[in-house]
Amino acid sequence: MKSQNFFANQSFRALFWPLMALIIILLFNIFFTKGFINVEIRDGHLFGSMIDILNRAAPVLILAIGMTLVIGTGGIDLSVGAVIAISGAVAALMIRPEYLKGVLEYSQAPPLYMIVGTALFVSLIAGLWNGFVVSYLDIQPMVGTLILMVAGRGIAQLITQGQILIFVNKDFQFIGSGFFLGLPFSLTIVAFLLIVTYLLTRKTAIGLYIESVGDNPTASRYAGINARMVKLLVYTFSGLCAGIAGLIITSDIKGADANNAGLNMELDAILSVVMGGTSMNGGRIYLLGSVIGALFIQTLTTTILTRGVNPELTLVVKAVVVIIVCLLQSDKFREIATVKARRVAA
Repeated sequence: MKSQNFFANQSFRALFWPLMALIIILLFNIFFTKGFINVEIRDGHLFGSMIDILNRAAPVLILAIGMTLVIGTGGIDLSVGAVIAISGAVAALMIRPEYLKGVLEYSQAPPLYMIVGTALFVSLIAGLWNGFVVSYLDIQPMVGTLILMVAGRGIAQLITQGQILIFVNKDFQFIGSGFFLGLPFSLTIVAFLLIVTYLLTRKTAIGLYIESVGDNPTASRYAGINARMVKLLVYTFSGLCAGIAGLIITSDIKGADANNAGLNMELDAILSVVMGGTSMNGGRIYLLGSVIGALFIQTLTTTILTRGVNPELTLVVKAVVVIIVCLLQSDKFREIATVKARRVAA
C-alpha cells in the first residue's frame, strides 16, 4: 500500500523519468566509455570525466535554477544567453579596459568584488527589465524576453566593440577554473544557489506565491498576492542567475566573446526545467528535477562528443534522445504505447 502511494506521488512521478534517463546514460558511459568513472587526485584536486561533466554543467544548472522559478509563474526567459554575454563583457572590460584601444599592457584592475558586483548589477537590471516588460506592460513573456535576447547580444558587442576581449586575472579566473575542497569552485556556487533557492521556495511563502501565480494569476490577485511583483522578482532573479553563469564562463575561458558566450544556452536551460517535471503552463516547480535535467543534458552532450559523432549530426542526435525522454514522460504516450503492446502480445 505504501509502495502504491509512493509511486502515485506527484513529485516522484515528475522526477522518475528524467532520473531514469540520467541513470541510463551514465550506465552507457560506464560500460562503453573507457575510464569514465575514474577519478584522479592531482595537487589535491579531483579530475575525471564525471567531475568534468559536473563542472561543464554548472552554468546550465545555474540558469535552470532561475528558469524554474520563471516557468513556475507560467513565463519563459529567452534572454539568459544574451545576459551571459553582457555579464562577461562587463567583467572583461573592467579587467582590461585599455585592450580595446590597442594597449596590450595591463593597468591596475579594480578589486574583484567591484568587478563581480558591477557585472551582477548589470545582470539584475537586465532581469528587472524583463520583469517590468512582462508583469507591468503585460507583454507575452516569449516576446518580452525575445527583445533582450536580440538586443542584449548587440549590447555585449557594443561593450567589447565586436572583439574577443581576452585577459589574465588570477583572482577572477578562480570563479570559473579554481577549486574549493578539491572540487571545481563553480560547483560550490551551484550548491549555494540551489540551497538558498530551495529554502526560499520551500521554507517560506515565496514558493507558494510563485506556484499560485503560475496556476491562476487572477485568483492569486483576489487572494491578496501581488502577482506583478512576484513576476518582477522571478525575472530579476533569473537575470542574476544568468549574470553568475556569465562570470563562470568568462573566467573559465579567460575572455569575453559577445558572439558565442551563452549562445543557445537558454534552450538547454528551458529543456532542463521541462525535462525535470516543471510544466510550461506554470503552477508547480521542481528544483531537483531541473538539476537532474541539466545534468542529463550535459552528460548527453559529453557522451555525443566522446563517441565521435560528426559535428553536423550532434544536434540531431541530441534532439532525438531528448524527444524520446519527453515522450516517455508523457502519460498519454505511455498509455497509447501500452495499449499497442498489449494488442501485439494478444
